[in-house]
Amino acid sequence: MSVGPAASPVEEGIGAPGVNARPMIDLATTASSAKISTVGAEPRSWEVAGHELLWSGAPDFWPQISPILFPVVGWTRNGRMRAKGETFPLGLHGFAAGEEFEITRQGADQVGLRLADNARTRALYPFAFELCVEYRLSEKAFEAAFTVRNPGTEPLPYALGLHPGFAWPLWEGRQEEHVLAFAGDVSPLVPVIAAGGLISERRRSVPLEGRILGLSPGLFANEALCFLDANSARLLYANGRGQAIEIANEDFPHIALWTRPSAPFLCIESWTGHGDPEGFEGDIFDKPSMRVLAAAGSARHRVTYSLRTGLGDHRSQSLF
Repeated sequence: MSVGPAASPVEEGIGAPGVNARPMIDLATTASSAKISTVGAEPRSWEVAGHELLWSGAPDFWPQISPILFPVVGWTRNGRMRAKGETFPLGLHGFAAGEEFEITRQGADQVGLRLADNARTRALYPFAFELCVEYRLSEKAFEAAFTVRNPGTEPLPYALGLHPGFAWPLWEGRQEEHVLAFAGDVSPLVPVIAAGGLISERRRSVPLEGRILGLSPGLFANEALCFLDANSARLLYANGRGQAIEIANEDFPHIALWTRPSAPFLCIESWTGHGDPEGFEGDIFDKPSMRVLAAAGSARHRVTYSLRTGLGDHRSQSLF
């Protein structure tokens, strides 16, 4: 997610230099494959039947492909977070995208990775944590499951998100033929993004037709679209030519859409939390949408991406 033409730290790839040069974890089935980097536990490719569904990560637009957002999602006010009476330099989307994850298990079509707090993370975020990621590949689906654990003795505040950039156009067709369909009734009013990427109380309307949002580059001319508490756990990103990616979220209540001008990708982001409200100066525990785990507590979140083919009218209200 970004606002306007200015690049953000994560979007410039700061914190994850040389990710393409790192060895990749290869997953495969008969008809599909995926590549995962241990840097950020980031999916770098998902291919089905010879078609790449994620974008290429061209640095001229945005060098990342599908970063994990943790322990905050979105922008922090002035790139700072307050906790325990101190101020920490925790910026956009946190630090997980730049950290090396440990491989905990691996098979032909699945892998588990883990990140725990260390000296670098504690300088930004003074909490003990464990973030476990499991990826599972099937013939037409790619599943990402997350477990956040609190191994410490004090409460753990966190937000989590996945930020995949899908090819746009997807499979084939023109960008303007694509739509995003919601399974539930979603408000056409989204927050106006304030200076610094913060969430304002003002709202603006997006051109939803029932549960269908027509996609075009102009839709993102000024800012990302953030559907907070979206009331739709399932989405369909359809290309108008019969192919689509269905997105099923489990305990990710917020959805964000973002791209850059003239870029061949569309990010469809699943979030548990969101950026700081405009003017927010409080402690991380007071920030709206943060989750809090008690000592020894844990929480699980999951997103499943499924390729669908042979769809009918992609503007139909009955795509699901």
